[in-house]
Amino acid sequence: MNGNSHKNKNSPAIVIPDDFEGHPLESFCIAPNLTKFLQYVLIPGGFVQDRIERMACDIAVDLANEPFTALCVLKGGYLFFNDLLEKIRRLYRYRVMDLSEEVADEAQQIRVEFIRLKSYENEQSTSNIQVIGIESLESLRGKNVLIVEDIIDTGRTMVKLLNLLKQFGPKSIRVTSLFVKRTPLSNGYVPEYAGFNIPNKFVVGCSLDYNEHFRDLNHLCILNSLGKDRFSQ
Repeated sequence: MNGNSHKNKNSPAIVIPDDFEGHPLESFCIAPNLTKFLQYVLIPGGFVQDRIERMACDIAVDLANEPFTALCVLKGGYLFFNDLLEKIRRLYRYRVMDLSEEVADEAQQIRVEFIRLKSYENEQSTSNIQVIGIESLESLRGKNVLIVEDIIDTGRTMVKLLNLLKQFGPKSIRVTSLFVKRTPLSNGYVPEYAGFNIPNKFVVGCSLDYNEHFRDLNHLCILNSLGKDRFSQ
């Protein structure tokens, strides 16, 4: 049940240094109407997909063909979630070929839930967070749970979510995040499966948005000052 009990044996996150100057925008297929708002490409989309594939391998090995419930944290996590689950399902299909029919049927059971997190003030609450979308958290009792998030910033929300879910007695809880941002506000939380450890910069793309813009950008990019001004609310 420890949120960090598996991370040592998994592939380490790829660290993008603070002084990394990125890749030129003209080296990639990016819509011309977007490039003027971007500074450079921090991580190319193909690199991101390769990393997701390795994370899927780590997860499939750890779960050892067991069924699990995947919790997608909306909004940002859905693109990463779809890519990751597709790769895990593919690996499960390959791995179950050598299993008996009964075991193989159970191994391929992946339940999907989409959730939103809402913070609230309540002096009687130890978690101060509400999970919206799933019919009942009681359904997670005795189940393997995989939480899928796009980015972990301070880590405070994830710790609150883990504390809440543990009250419902799941068999195991694992967290995967495509990006972990290095920020002085971090509480030090590290997920079991992290794709990239990135600088404390304003990033967009790969499901990360700025006021609902740039989420569908295939590459992780740095937003420039013009972009911040243009799309600020």
